[in-house]
Amino acid sequence: MGKNASFSASIASQGKLQWQQTAWKGTPEPSHDMNGWASATCATDGEVVVAFFGRGGLHAYRVGGEHLWSRDLGTFEGPWGTAACPVLVDNLVIQNCDADANAYIIALDKKTGKDAWTTKRRNHRGWSTPVVVTAGNRQELVLNGHEGPQAYDPANGQELWFCRAFNGRGEPTVTPAGGLLCVVNGLAGDFYSVRPGGSGDVTATHMAWHTPRKGGRDCPSPIAIGDFIIVADMGGIATCYDVNDGHVYWKERLNGKHSASPIAANGLAYFLSESGKTYVIKPGPTLDIVSENDLPGGKGELFRASLTPNQGQLLIRSTTTLYCMGTK
Repeated sequence: MGKNASFSASIASQGKLQWQQTAWKGTPEPSHDMNGWASATCATDGEVVVAFFGRGGLHAYRVGGEHLWSRDLGTFEGPWGTAACPVLVDNLVIQNCDADANAYIIALDKKTGKDAWTTKRRNHRGWSTPVVVTAGNRQELVLNGHEGPQAYDPANGQELWFCRAFNGRGEPTVTPAGGLLCVVNGLAGDFYSVRPGGSGDVTATHMAWHTPRKGGRDCPSPIAIGDFIIVADMGGIATCYDVNDGHVYWKERLNGKHSASPIAANGLAYFLSESGKTYVIKPGPTLDIVSENDLPGGKGELFRASLTPNQGQLLIRSTTTLYCMGTK
């Protein structure tokens, strides 16, 4: 059955559609019921907007809607689809293309879509978005994976270091915190941190700490504020750790299922459940929920995308609707 990969932009203050483009028509790769074919968040630098649709390709537009280029990035073998977001680094668009076969990471020229570099990756399905950190006098592009996080030089794709995980999936995005990179790998296994700046296999030399993490699946990425880092699993069990040594401060249940990664704003962490309930947590040695807000969805409506702050308002995307919350 064919699918259309459509891309649209609207005015945040009014919700009025500004433009819409059909990027691709074809038969997409298989996908998990929780996933779909538009899970990847678009990337923009205010000049170019880039959208990724897995087998449906990578597409770039000017912010006014003018099509710049499109690229076919492969078939993405695997049963659960894709979800990694593109990232913009200097004049490059970088895309994680993890899959059960022919996995790689690629950088393309932002304006032309031409290859800048391509680096082979281990053949495992994966959904992690890369993050860029500074380590000494160099930049590192860090990407989670089924076997563990790996760092690359964003300018040329050279592999810098790799750290072996405790358990696989490579789903949540790596979280920078206090000069460290904090990592959960999707399945139950130790939560751990890695010091950037290494070379080769750094499992024995650059893992700063690790602490047991038992329970269900980790889909949301960790969120770090000050010396505290909080991780919520898909079942809503939230655990607060110390960024410096990984010890546990508290472990409590947030009602509902949780798929969206939390965000941080004004020293608070915002966790959105699949039912549309947002928990606002002040990080500290004990659980401090400063606010709970419900956004009652329609029948079958689910909230799996992260909250997006915009000029004092919150944009919230469900499986059916885009909401804007807050005063103008």
